[in-house]
Amino acid sequence: MALDAETRDQLIDTVRRFVTERLRPLEAKVAEDDAMPQDVIDEMKALGLFGLSIPESYGGLDLSMEDECLVVVELGRTSPAFRSTFGTNVGIGSQALVMFGTEAQKQKYLPGIASGDIITSFALTEPEAGSDSGAVQTRAVRDGDHYVLNGAKRYITNANKADLFTVMARTDPSKPGGGGVSAFLVERNAPGLSVGKPEKKMGQQGAHVCDVIFDNVRVPVENRIGAEGEGFKVAMQVLDKGRLHISALCVGVAERLITDCVAYATERKQFGQPLTGFQLVQGMIADCKTEALAAKALTMETARRRDAGQNVTMEGAAAKYFASEMVGRVADKAVQIFGGAGYITEYGIERFYRDVRIFRIYEGTSQIQQVIIARETLKRGG
Repeated sequence: MALDAETRDQLIDTVRRFVTERLRPLEAKVAEDDAMPQDVIDEMKALGLFGLSIPESYGGLDLSMEDECLVVVELGRTSPAFRSTFGTNVGIGSQALVMFGTEAQKQKYLPGIASGDIITSFALTEPEAGSDSGAVQTRAVRDGDHYVLNGAKRYITNANKADLFTVMARTDPSKPGGGGVSAFLVERNAPGLSVGKPEKKMGQQGAHVCDVIFDNVRVPVENRIGAEGEGFKVAMQVLDKGRLHISALCVGVAERLITDCVAYATERKQFGQPLTGFQLVQGMIADCKTEALAAKALTMETARRRDAGQNVTMEGAAAKYFASEMVGRVADKAVQIFGGAGYITEYGIERFYRDVRIFRIYEGTSQIQQVIIARETLKRGG
C-alpha cells in the first residue's frame, strides 16, 4: 500500500532520526560485541520496522515497494547489521507467507512477525546448493498428515534468533532442479531441528548466520506453502522482491560513505589545502556520487514498476547487480580518500569496506544476476 506523501515523509523522518541519534553512535560497540542491544531491538519493534512489508490487516505497515525502498535507503546510512536484525521479517523470511500462504497460516504467524515477537528466517542455501539453488537436497517425505524433513542448510541469516523458518525441501526426488522442491513453514521448537553456532564472518558483526539441521523433523501438511513442487517458484518470487530491498540498502550505505568522504576531505589538509581542492579527489567523489544516483534511479523506477504489477525479474536483477557492485566501488574509493585513516578501525571506513562485500553474494551473486539479466533480455528480444 502506497502511503500518502505526508505520512511517508513522517515515517522517513522518524527513521532518519532513529538512525542518526540511536544507531550510528552504537556502530563500533555492536561490531566489537558482535551483538545487538536488546533495547535497540525493542525500539525497532516500537517503530514498526519488523512489519514494514506485512499487510495492515495483520498488524504491519504494508508499505509499497517504493516506500519500502525509501525507508531502507535511510536505514542504509548506518551499519548494515542493524537492518539485518529485522531484515528477514521484512523480506525473505516473511514474503513467501505473505504472497503464497493460506489465510490460516497468515492469521497464525503474520501478527507476531509484524510485531517482532516472531523472528523469521529463510532456509534455502545448502552445503552443495548455493547459486545452484535448484540443487536442494534436503528431503521432505510425506507421512500421513505430516512431512518428515532431513537435511542441512548453510549460512542462514538470523537462524540463531529465528522462531519460524521458511524451508525449501525436495518432495519429489524424481524431478531434477527446482521442479521437485516444496516450501514449508517450520517452527524453531520442532523436535529434531537444531541450529549451529554463528559463523565468524568478514563483516556485519552483530548480524549472524548459522547452519540449520533437520533430523526427522515432522512438519504438518498444513504448514506447506503452496502446492507440492511450487517451492522453487515461491523462492524466486521472494528473491525478486528481496533484491530490490538490498539494492536500496546499497544506495543508503553509498550515500553514507559519500557524506563521510566529503566531511573528511573538507577538513583534512595536505600541501596547504583541503583534500577537496585536489581534482583527483574530486574525481573520486564525482564517480561515487554519479554511481549512487544511477543505482537509486534504477532501484526506485523498478520498485514503482513492481508496484504497478509489472514483471520486474530482469530489472530487479539489474538493480541488485549494479547497486551491490556500485557500493563496493564506493567503499573502495572511501578508503582511498581517507588514506591511512581509512585503514584504521577508529574511523569506521574499513568496517563498511568489509560490511558491503556480502551484498555481491547473498540473495543471488553478481554472476547469477548477470545470468538472469541475459536470459530475460534474450527472452524479450532486447
